[in-house]
Amino acid sequence: MGSSTEPIKSARGHEDSCPIEGPEKTAILHELDSVLNSTFFRGSERSKQFLSYVVHHRLKGNHERLKERTIGADLFERPAGYSTGDDPIVRVQAGEVRRRLGQYYQADGNRSPVHIELHTGSYSPEFTWTQAVEQHSESTLSAPQSELPPQAEAHPELPLPTAVAPETSTIQKLEKYRRLLWTSPILGLALALAYILTGPHLPTVPPSALKQFWSPVFNTSGPVLICLANPPTYRPSPGLYRRYAKNPSAYSTEFERLSQPPPFQPNDKLEWRDMMEYPDFGVAKGDVYAAIRLSTLLTTLGKESEVRIGTNYSFEDLRNSPAIVVGAFNNRWTMLMTSNLHFSFDEINGEAIIQEHGGAGRTWSATTDKNQVVSEDFGVVTRLINSDTGQFVVIVAGIKANGTQAAGEFVSSPDGLERALKTMPPDWKKKNLQFVLQTTVTDSVNGPPRMVANYAW
Repeated sequence: MGSSTEPIKSARGHEDSCPIEGPEKTAILHELDSVLNSTFFRGSERSKQFLSYVVHHRLKGNHERLKERTIGADLFERPAGYSTGDDPIVRVQAGEVRRRLGQYYQADGNRSPVHIELHTGSYSPEFTWTQAVEQHSESTLSAPQSELPPQAEAHPELPLPTAVAPETSTIQKLEKYRRLLWTSPILGLALALAYILTGPHLPTVPPSALKQFWSPVFNTSGPVLICLANPPTYRPSPGLYRRYAKNPSAYSTEFERLSQPPPFQPNDKLEWRDMMEYPDFGVAKGDVYAAIRLSTLLTTLGKESEVRIGTNYSFEDLRNSPAIVVGAFNNRWTMLMTSNLHFSFDEINGEAIIQEHGGAGRTWSATTDKNQVVSEDFGVVTRLINSDTGQFVVIVAGIKANGTQAAGEFVSSPDGLERALKTMPPDWKKKNLQFVLQTTVTDSVNGPPRMVANYAW
């Protein structure tokens, strides 16, 4: 027989998918409470949250929650599909917890009836009982009849020999604690109830600013509508291409007409009948970029979305579902819903601008070079808790395509949004919000969005 401190029973005997119940669970929870309140864990909130998380899910048999990517998403607010190879935060934190557990049990000695272990390469904790506790429970509570001494089998009237317990006060205390747990269901129930009322539970990680910003979309069960505009779009008719083609076979197919510049010269004559409306064209590039980012974000947050374009949505649709309205001067719903807000889109002397009503009365406009290539653009993100539609609405719009793209990136980026929300009133979650964003464009590529103004009401 080994020493009294040798571990002889581990929770490996349980399948990871099976819950741990009864007195065993109560003892583990009591041990977890002792560990978390020790000097080795008291100063590290993240280590406490990590250990509490994995132990509680192990007790419940939630093995699927004890995977690296899932822990990263639940505890550290990483995206659901993030790359664990590029972001080792879970592995690093698990190593820190293992180190602190080792320090705790080195100092604790053999006072604990159960040890919580987190082996390298696994996030599913194991629970190892000391030999003294296990020996007592097996010999006293569940020893099979075949293991009785021979003299007891031959002479049932003889008393059984009394086992000699280790002569240490620590082991005696452990045996007494274990016996009480197994022989007193009322005590076990009382301990469990006391833990529920006062003990540590699954860690409650505060939701990120990104999740709080978008939380109203979960007030309804239906999908979020992502609404893009589809303004009238015209292109030359096939006859016009044929009229100015340098040879009869040029521009003879639709592929050629769509993929090659038209053959017109500055002085070529065009008549309106030469132009045809194409309702399938016309969605702005910046609107598409923003819609893709926002749809991906909602999927990550666990909310379904539907993209609606042009005439595929109406005011009635906006009354029945939360919505994201994308685009400014090409989207009549943006122009209507922001016209009386602190920041709105306007036009002065033929120039599209963002206008501040009240305050300093500032204005922002896009900057272009001599070739009309955008080098700086601005956008606005508007969050309306209860808009004219009666639903939660977020409006993502820019003066030009780059501004809309920047607004979409801002409102779907955890870091940028969190920094911006720190400048808002503490109760911003209950308020309507507007942010004005600036982006510098280099070689047609946006720089990161930067907030230049905000307003809450």
